[in-house]
Amino acid sequence: MTTVETVVGPAQTLVLNMGPQHPSTHGVLRVVLELDGEQIVRAEPEIGYLHTGIEKNAEALTYSQTITITDRMDYLAPLSNNLGYCLAVEKLLGLEPPPRAKYIRVLLTELTRLQSHLVWLGTHAIDLGAMTVFLYCFREREEILKIFEMVSGQRMMTSYFRIGGIALEPPPGWLDPVARVLRIMPSRIDEYESLLTRNSIWLGRTQGIGLLDAKDAIAMGVTGPMLRASGVAYDVRKFFPYSGYDEFEFDVPTRTEGDCYARYLVRLAEMRESLKIIKQAMGKVPAEGAIKVDAPGIVPPQREKMKTEMESLIYHFKIFTEGFSPPVGDVYQAIESPRGELGFFIASDGSPKPYRMKVRAPSFVNLQSLEKMVKGRLLSDVVACIGTTDIVLGEVDR
Repeated sequence: MTTVETVVGPAQTLVLNMGPQHPSTHGVLRVVLELDGEQIVRAEPEIGYLHTGIEKNAEALTYSQTITITDRMDYLAPLSNNLGYCLAVEKLLGLEPPPRAKYIRVLLTELTRLQSHLVWLGTHAIDLGAMTVFLYCFREREEILKIFEMVSGQRMMTSYFRIGGIALEPPPGWLDPVARVLRIMPSRIDEYESLLTRNSIWLGRTQGIGLLDAKDAIAMGVTGPMLRASGVAYDVRKFFPYSGYDEFEFDVPTRTEGDCYARYLVRLAEMRESLKIIKQAMGKVPAEGAIKVDAPGIVPPQREKMKTEMESLIYHFKIFTEGFSPPVGDVYQAIESPRGELGFFIASDGSPKPYRMKVRAPSFVNLQSLEKMVKGRLLSDVVACIGTTDIVLGEVDR
């Protein structure tokens, strides 16, 4: 405890643990709060309750094996993690995926952004007492997870993107459920807005709460919707295009208020922009074509070739038992994940395993803004501020 000066004289503060058992911290985050009555004097996020050791584990796995553990780092956006990692390794190898694989990646990554924002909105709403929105958001998310299962065989931990392309040819008719999502989602987003955007309780819990101005956001390295809600139109897809994003027409939604309500509005607008990108990607995906780059010794050959060509059989065996060896060097590749800039730094020593992998995880960086947002606010406002950061602890404790 410490002593602080108040309007009625000196007073002792109370140290309170919020989490990891608190529902809004989702069992893996502890925030040490120092309170003067119900007013927050200091807030210190305590991490480590979901430590995965992904960065260190990557040093003991081949480059291809590492893809599966990137799924677990952000379980709400596994395809985004796959994409960032695969692009980094492809840059190290000097590979360029074929057009069909490139556009399928964009389409599925934007579906990932959409379903991630749906989970954020649903859980954020239920933390603040809006039960109906939670049920509606998960209803729509289910439609997207069905697409992931149809394409990859998995609903969440897909590991579908591979170095040089994608794992499997999508099944016939896979774009039909995508078209259904495009049809239903605009009206469903309108429905969420009708329940929340002008709701007096929602406004009272989010407007003017968790203020973060552009200067502080930039100083702390905040990215993604949190930064854009503070008036900075920074989006990796626009500033450093990857995977053909420079060929797509979409806007970067921003607000200037920098509060929880502004971050809510930005994410809703981003959901609409993702729908625009998905629609364009559907028109760009070639009906036929290669789904992997032709790189013997790096990208596994087609299984049919293994049955008739000895070279293909040998390549397949060596890739999956020994891996491949990129040239010595290091690369950094950033993408725009649902939570902000997700970057992969990979150093190669010429062996089949990464010498070092370091991940610039947006949740880890954005979390440091929590104290700034809640200082001077009331205890109940911490729930809104934690929710509006949209942190995934797998990224924080990677």
